[in-house]
Amino acid sequence: MADEYFLLVCDDVPHDVVLTDPGVRMLDVAPVVRRLTGLSLWRSKVLATQVPAVVLDGVPREEAAAAVVALCDAGARAETREQPEPEFLKH
Repeated sequence: MADEYFLLVCDDVPHDVVLTDPGVRMLDVAPVVRRLTGLSLWRSKVLATQVPAVVLDGVPREEAAAAVVALCDAGARAETREQPEPEFLKH
């Protein structure tokens, strides 16, 4: 029997957190990026300057929303984006 994959209705669609603008307080945004990603401070600063940048990839909706709030509180602009449905699930 062939392997089949199903996306259950109860499954949370993974979200990405995208940093769209670090704002004028980029030095306040870099530590938040560091806390969210676990990267070094230097790599977090580089990531924050290369916008648009995916800060978190494939996280649940609640975690993505909390990350966006943390980034916005630091002076950045960020958004959540639903990940597209995988090709093998499309019919």
